[in-house]
Amino acid sequence: MRLRALLDTPSLGLRLLGGEDELDRTVRGVMTTDLRDPSRYLSGGELVLTGLAWRRAPEDSERFVRILATAGVAGLAAGEAELGSVPDDLVAACVQHRLPLFSVVEDVSFASITEHVVRQVSSERAGDLAAVVDRHRRLMTSGPTGGGPEVVLDLLGSDLDLRAWVLSPTGRQIAGSTLAGAGPELSAGTAARLAGEHLAAARSGRRGPHRVTVEGAQPREEGRRPGDGAGGATFSLFPIRHDGRDLRQTLLSDWLLAVEADAGDWPEERLDLLHGVTQLIAVERDRRDAARTVRRRLAQEVLELVQTGAPPAEIAARLRVAAPVLLPGLGTAPHWQIVVARVEWEDGDVPGGPVAQSLLEEMLVDPGTFGPEPSDRIAVAHTGDEAVALVPLPVPDEPGDASTAGLHASELLAVVQEPLGRGLADDGRLTVGVSASVHSAEGLRGALEEARHARRVAAARPGRVCAAGHEELASHVLLLPFVPDDVRRAFTARLLDPLRDYDRRHRAELIPTLEAFLDCDGSWTRCAGRLHLHVNTLRYRVGRIEQLTGRDLSRLEDKLDFFLALRMS
Repeated sequence: MRLRALLDTPSLGLRLLGGEDELDRTVRGVMTTDLRDPSRYLSGGELVLTGLAWRRAPEDSERFVRILATAGVAGLAAGEAELGSVPDDLVAACVQHRLPLFSVVEDVSFASITEHVVRQVSSERAGDLAAVVDRHRRLMTSGPTGGGPEVVLDLLGSDLDLRAWVLSPTGRQIAGSTLAGAGPELSAGTAARLAGEHLAAARSGRRGPHRVTVEGAQPREEGRRPGDGAGGATFSLFPIRHDGRDLRQTLLSDWLLAVEADAGDWPEERLDLLHGVTQLIAVERDRRDAARTVRRRLAQEVLELVQTGAPPAEIAARLRVAAPVLLPGLGTAPHWQIVVARVEWEDGDVPGGPVAQSLLEEMLVDPGTFGPEPSDRIAVAHTGDEAVALVPLPVPDEPGDASTAGLHASELLAVVQEPLGRGLADDGRLTVGVSASVHSAEGLRGALEEARHARRVAAARPGRVCAAGHEELASHVLLLPFVPDDVRRAFTARLLDPLRDYDRRHRAELIPTLEAFLDCDGSWTRCAGRLHLHVNTLRYRVGRIEQLTGRDLSRLEDKLDFFLALRMS
């Protein structure tokens, strides 16, 4: 399409500010960016859409326009929402570099312009892309009637006979075709394999789409696709990039589009079609990130209170205020767990915190959960190279259930180790630490230190992706002088607080019973005599202690843990 065709569509709200003599330029694509230097992501012929967030001073305009002109873009469209109007210095810079400039009124979204350009550029492609983009607006529709990415995938299936899935970098299925008769679902193992292959290919510098044949994956109809081996299927993987930042800042959190087909022999028109579809799906990704903004901010506020040693009452009050956002639908305050992750690159040039934040938001979702937004009860903040997740857990029906409830480092590691390890390649590392659950704001600081210490344990291990949990902070570790006091307190509270709570509610004497039982070296007869109890009563109390804590007092390790906890309390 020609640039001047944009002015023939009044609904786009575009107003020409300069470059009338250049309106016969051909538009080959569209890119949205607010980077100060997007040159590495430009190939020429694009209509560039910008919200002007890169402009901090008038002199920034000339530099930005010079970069676009050098890259050979077709034109620039600047939104008026950020500054109220397009600044004169940007108009002058575009005149200087002979770059056509349009203004975009505030009530017209960049998504609408993207839709129009993709549709017009594709108008001669045998009608198949038009069938998709003419109806993709449902992807942008919010609320319960919105279609989301599934709408576009269904159109690929109905119009082009293509099965496709949107996958996370860990291989979790974000979206898939909902059409009846679409064939078997993508297995978790195949999805993880595809995610790993995509990350490895991207890190090696190969341009998508990436072709992968997965042995054992069943194609929809055996023999329908020439070149598929028996019992295998061929997939083409398309990256879904929603901005033009450094690859290492986005790769581990970007979605990908997996299509069951060999794109190696596709014509350019069909490849352009799929690239256009990834642009539409990227809009859904942007919406999801925008929806997470409030939860991220609340997590940051709570984290700052915890780290600065604010009184527990102040932290508890902040959590109560945040509860409607962090805990939609939950009527009671939950137990809490803290997960700490750190992403580090060998050259140190790329901040790891935002990447770790996005990764935690994905990793902490049940891998069997389907959909783009199942993590609306997980709040993640980041600082430096570290991200911290505040994860609410349901209040257990029985006090003893808390000992086994919640997240476990080994389970998190099993899901993400293979695909993310390939994305980290030879220059990146992810380490994760998981705290025990705590039942009040008083325990959050100790849980944070415990998770950080567990992450340091993970960091001491070999491998690109490592995780450790609170259960690995064994008793002998607590004797080491470098262990923070907060970790000691968290360890003690985890073992003894359930017993103290039970004693307070039931006027029982579990703590004195535990002390006497350990002093008597586990002798039932001597301990019962010291406490003036029947042996059956003593057995009942010890059984209750084991039930509440998840420990076994017949095991030497658990006896030692209780001994240390009592001494440190």
